[in-house]
Amino acid sequence: MDRISKKGITELLERIEGIEVSLDIPSKKEILTSLEEQSAKEDLWKDQKNAQEVLMQISDIKEEIEKISNLKKEAQALLSIFDESSEEEQNSLVEDFEKLKTEISQFESLKFLSGKYDKNSAILSIHSGQGGTEANDWAEMLLRMYTMYFDKKGWTYNISHIVKGNEVGISTVSVNVNGKYAYGMLKREHGTHRLVRLSPFNSQNLRQTSFAGVEVIPILQDLEKDIEIPESDIDFKAVRAGGPGGQNVNKTSSAVQITHIPTGITVHSSEERSQLQNRENAMRILKGKLWAILEENRLKEISDIKGEHKIAGWGNQIRNYILHPYKLVKDLRTNQESSNPESVLDGNLDEFLEAQLRIQ
Repeated sequence: MDRISKKGITELLERIEGIEVSLDIPSKKEILTSLEEQSAKEDLWKDQKNAQEVLMQISDIKEEIEKISNLKKEAQALLSIFDESSEEEQNSLVEDFEKLKTEISQFESLKFLSGKYDKNSAILSIHSGQGGTEANDWAEMLLRMYTMYFDKKGWTYNISHIVKGNEVGISTVSVNVNGKYAYGMLKREHGTHRLVRLSPFNSQNLRQTSFAGVEVIPILQDLEKDIEIPESDIDFKAVRAGGPGGQNVNKTSSAVQITHIPTGITVHSSEERSQLQNRENAMRILKGKLWAILEENRLKEISDIKGEHKIAGWGNQIRNYILHPYKLVKDLRTNQESSNPESVLDGNLDEFLEAQLRIQ
């Protein structure tokens, strides 16, 4: 847009006030007071786990309150400056207006992130699907897209397991993503992603369709409260890390493979130097996968779970990335579109992720 109006700024202010109501900021201020009273008690650190939770809650609530306050001040200041400016000066406020609108949209997403584990970090895995070499290359393109998005969000991440493709690209990769609301923001990326392009791998340069599956699970801290797995349900193996995993993967016999016998779910971990640490990491991933199935199917007992493996191929895709014969990225659940797939593949995913949050 090349012009802004008083109505537009007023609407931003109204959106901020709507967020304030939906997040129930007055109640959170009361909770903050109570938590700060708890944190001042001399016996707080007798229970270290509880103390850490109290301090984390204080930090989270303070951050929300300060953010909504700052957004409101910025909108009010922008409105005041607009009223006192000439038409030419008003036009120079466009950049500030657009920046504020983006910040509001991103913060607005918080009211949709109320799931039990939405604040948690996440494990994002990518598996190449139908399409052979093309699909392996597509999986690597998706890895690049997501890591660029993580960088934009200021999240840290590390590859915990990777198997390279036979010729190019990636067969499978798992990434630990550490950041507040990482799971809440990423969870609806779970599904099949379809690419249509002119193939760089054949001499005829024919149009090729490739698929890759994305899986997202939360990193859970108190797994013993959520998921219990009898040892009799576990098949444990020590293995060597497969494929040229690169610097981030420990290619020694400390790598492990754990299979959950009732569902057939298999998890690898090769990130740590110690077999014990890799086993703990693999169990954490497995429990996250089982929790995700329980959440999806609303089942009560692990013994009732029937793991379902959807092939990353036709009929299962959630988003299409078309580079030829025209340029389009379209999410099939929200109908969100972009005619600039290069930008999306460079990690500019906010419009797609925010649209997903609004359909929950």
